[in-house]
Amino acid sequence: MKLTHRHVEVFRALMLSGSVTRAAELLHSSQPTVSRELARLEQVLQMNLFDRVRGRLRPTVRALALRDEVERSYVGLERIASTAASLRQFAAGRLEIACLPALAHALLPEAVRRFVAAHGQASVVITPLESPLLETRLTEQRHDLGLTERHEAPPGTTLLPLLQVDEVAVLPAGHALLARRVLRPTDFAGQPFVHLAADDPYRQQIDALFEAQRVQRAGALEAGSAVTVCALVRQGLGLAIVNPLTALELAGPDLHIRPLAMRVPFHVGLASPELRPPSPLREAFTGALRDAATAVKRRLKAAQAA
Repeated sequence: MKLTHRHVEVFRALMLSGSVTRAAELLHSSQPTVSRELARLEQVLQMNLFDRVRGRLRPTVRALALRDEVERSYVGLERIASTAASLRQFAAGRLEIACLPALAHALLPEAVRRFVAAHGQASVVITPLESPLLETRLTEQRHDLGLTERHEAPPGTTLLPLLQVDEVAVLPAGHALLARRVLRPTDFAGQPFVHLAADDPYRQQIDALFEAQRVQRAGALEAGSAVTVCALVRQGLGLAIVNPLTALELAGPDLHIRPLAMRVPFHVGLASPELRPPSPLREAFTGALRDAATAVKRRLKAAQAA
């Protein structure tokens, strides 16, 4: 006799359950059948796999070693099943989007809501990635669409403008500068300020702007994301300048938005792979993104006027 898949299936069920009765239940079989298959397996392998102790099966050292190899095989089968499920979803309509984390938090949810309203059966996968990994993955044609703040198209993609607005100031509730409708660089003089990370390109633009105006800000707080910056501002720890998408999502009684007299442009581009076969859903999702971008502009205008 040769080792069969049925033998392996019975062995795994016995290892998981510890008894012939429960193994039979797992396999939707009978106890005599499971016992017979176990005897055949031990005959094929020419070794005992279990000791019978008080009506239960206790695996031998050899059985434990064999279990590890069997489990590795089953993991492989589960991966195949998962891939097959993904392919079924793809056949029903699947769209993979890559973007910066800030855009996954603030722009994409609105676009997905609009898209799903018209394409409820479609599958949408959002993968937030930091630069330059985002641009690398787009160049490798791994996604149907990409949202980037870069002005240059990643190699192998076409880049179209999606949203062009300006960075905004965020202030905590009760701050004296809330009385001003527009903030100028001199308004920040001596004010506690929460900075973005030192290597952030927007941080560098903001620092250069204040240096050109010879304005000194106070404070030494720094955070790697606009979400964290806004959270610190909300605690009354200072002012900040961040992208308007994050500011809009987090604005409320404890966090207020004000426009700036100086421009710090914030740009979002839509990257489409040139070599990846286009998804039939790509055009519809692009339309949803453009509608979401228009809605963001309206919300931003209303928030700045409030």
